[in-house]
Formats: sequence, C-alpha cells, structure tokens
Amino acid sequence: MDRPDSPRIWTVAEAKARLSEILRLAESEGPQQIGIRNPCVVVPTKTWRAQTTARKPLGRWLVDNVPRGTNLEIPRDRASQREVPFADGDSD
Repeated sequence: MDRPDSPRIWTVAEAKARLSEILRLAESEGPQQIGIRNPCVVVPTKTWRAQTTARKPLGRWLVDNVPRGTNLEIPRDRASQREVPFADGDSD
C-alpha cells in the first residue's frame, strides 16, 4: 500500500492504459513511478531541468580545459609517410 507522502507506483500495464492520467498527475502532484523491477519516473520537463545540470558540448569542454603554459609536442601525422599500397603495382 502506498504511503501518503510517496509517489504512486504504476504497473506497466496500468501506465499503458492510463498514460494521459499519469502525465496529468506528474504535473499536478509530482513524480509518478512506473514499474517495480526496472522503475522509470515520469516528471514534468520543468522539474527535470531544474534538477539536472546543463552539460557543455564535448568540444567546448576540451577547448576550456586544454592545458595552458605547457609546450606540448604535437606528433607528426605518420599517414603522409606511409606508402600507398598498390599505387605502382602491375595490373592484370
């Protein structure tokens, strides 16, 4: 039995049949849990965004966190030094 202060736990079958109600309740009463073994929680977008931190794109993070003040030696591209296979080979 649910406690009054805990969110309602819906079975997957109930959630499939009553999705509109679950969405309405998530907006008006708070998070709605679906499932027991592998539970998922339905929350309004506004709530989700308020509780998660915005992530920087990887490229921006790399630029912001590049080591400064060190002389890093950038290795040469060895691909330009390789021989191209079959470039001068005989064709049958």
